[in-house]
Amino acid sequence: MNKLTGAVAINCGALSGANFMTSGSGIIFRGLMDEGGYSDTSFRYSAIIFIASVVFSLLLISFFRFVPKSSRSTVQNTSVTRPKPYTTLQKKNLYLMLIMILVVLIFPVLHIVAPDVEIITFINSKMDVGLVAIVFSAIALFMKLAPQKDVLAKVPWNTIIMICGVGMLINVAIIAGTIDLLATWAGSSLPLWLVPIAFSIVGAIMSFFSSTLGVVCPALFPLVPALAATTGIHPLVLFSCIVIGAQSSAISPFSSGGSLIMGSCSTEEERTHMFPKLLFQAVPISIIFSTVFNILLSFIL
Repeated sequence: MNKLTGAVAINCGALSGANFMTSGSGIIFRGLMDEGGYSDTSFRYSAIIFIASVVFSLLLISFFRFVPKSSRSTVQNTSVTRPKPYTTLQKKNLYLMLIMILVVLIFPVLHIVAPDVEIITFINSKMDVGLVAIVFSAIALFMKLAPQKDVLAKVPWNTIIMICGVGMLINVAIIAGTIDLLATWAGSSLPLWLVPIAFSIVGAIMSFFSSTLGVVCPALFPLVPALAATTGIHPLVLFSCIVIGAQSSAISPFSSGGSLIMGSCSTEEERTHMFPKLLFQAVPISIIFSTVFNILLSFIL
């Protein structure tokens, strides 16, 4: 398989999967939406963003796999070593993960199906994904599924601190009125049909050098409520355009996703070969693809 196709596939798969409602990105998206006043619909919005990002990823991967001539040829005779079966500790860990997903998802789904049932509405309003994750982490700790020090060492503290810092700066901007000013300018200066595309391209440009979770979404999501009220555009369209646009350039070697791909190259020769392919092929194609996809998505949503 062409290495660039493999890099795009891994990057898109990881990003779209992380958008799941109970995954890392999905939780942050829902938190930012809740702060913007969409607490009643944040779960549904996050689910639609997840589905849209999966569809976009599959289409983009298919393009890289079948359109360029260099990607069409594959080795026919390959041998894959069968992985070892799960150990007892791995099975217990997997069961805990599945139970946690069930606990977190069951009440939001029931609330969508039966919004008039008071007990379901009450439990759903009190459901906190972070608290549930902490409880299950404590259960895993008591079950001694992994060394405590090794687990804590793998927590991405730098990313967490960066997200908190950017969130604090955005709150300062909200209190100062900067966000409302930007939303008013965008709503009055740009044609209505161009607003979602502009957000998609701005998200892609920002994500080219920075993190989608740490910078792009905390900076752009607070603009959505005021902009939606000013222009009449559905907020879900703007949220989706921001996420998909930002993730289209996450494969940039200067961003988090692309830098990890560069770091996974085993030799300096591979890194030298991969750098221009990511920068001058993967990124432009992905951004153009996301822009077209977001235009179609704005009509569908």
